[in-house]
Amino acid sequence: MTDAMNFIQNLKVGISIGNTLDSTKEGMDPQTDPAAFETAWGNPVIRKELVDAILDAGFNVVRIPVSWTNHLGPAPDFKIVESWMDRVQEVVNYVYDRGAYVILNLHHEDWNYPYYANRDAACQKMRAVWKQIAERFADYDNHLIFEGQNEPRKVGTELEWNGGDEEGWEVVDATNAAFIDTIRSMGGRNEKRYLMIPCYAANCSVGIKHLTVPSSDKRLIVSVHAYEPYEFALQIPGREHWNQDTKVIDELMRNLNSYYISKGIPVILGEFGAMNKNGNEAERAEWVKYYVKAAAKVNIPCVWWDNGLFEGEGELFGLFDRNNYTVAYPKIVKGLMEGIL
Repeated sequence: MTDAMNFIQNLKVGISIGNTLDSTKEGMDPQTDPAAFETAWGNPVIRKELVDAILDAGFNVVRIPVSWTNHLGPAPDFKIVESWMDRVQEVVNYVYDRGAYVILNLHHEDWNYPYYANRDAACQKMRAVWKQIAERFADYDNHLIFEGQNEPRKVGTELEWNGGDEEGWEVVDATNAAFIDTIRSMGGRNEKRYLMIPCYAANCSVGIKHLTVPSSDKRLIVSVHAYEPYEFALQIPGREHWNQDTKVIDELMRNLNSYYISKGIPVILGEFGAMNKNGNEAERAEWVKYYVKAAAKVNIPCVWWDNGLFEGEGELFGLFDRNNYTVAYPKIVKGLMEGIL
């Protein structure tokens, strides 16, 4: 069993604090107070009290999505604005200081699109950005995991969400390699840090068949996103009843086991969830218990995508109320915890 396969046993269940540090906004000075970016999509800034509530509820992994695009200086150094790096580190410490696991990534970036014409520029920027992050967090132990990128894809095209093409797969492999090589070349604990890499768009059907995982590095983890069954979990309007639709979930776990787990390559379901549809908490709680239990059978930890949204016509994946640090849907959290037992 590889180092990473052993390590993955420590991760039980996680949650992403989305639509905060990954928020982007055009036209703002990079030197602007970080809070202005962090709250640009309507969520409050991340407080230690929120992280404590998450960990106290039983989660032991917190994924911190971060968009760096608005906070970079010019080429070739692409220097990250100091106040932004400081704020990211502050939030990482909320989790790390509690002894839980942190996943830190690049999220809504606009420069890593997987085209041949963009490969060299994307790899150059990947190296520059991750070099700075690795330097800042060099002394953090294996409770801090770096995730190279989020859902690298051909945004706005018919290929965006269907699993990609040969060009997309090859360029994603190239940018993943630039990330891995950069981290391994840095000092401190980066040489042995656990790293997550996605396939094209972190796609759970076609993309997972076309990812190169370097066999020489035993501390790599594949990141996959899967909102299944789609009609219940993610589609708008879709359907609000789960209908005990287990087929696609079971197939997903079989495929991940076949492509990766059985070959000694660990997987994290870095994003999953089922959005609120007309107050269907009981349905979602039943679904999530089945989902994480099915994943646990093949040793795959799951990370719920919490974007802080509870109302409106968007993707309503909010789980924790970020203003009063309470669980908005306790039945879902109970289902998550029962599923990993």
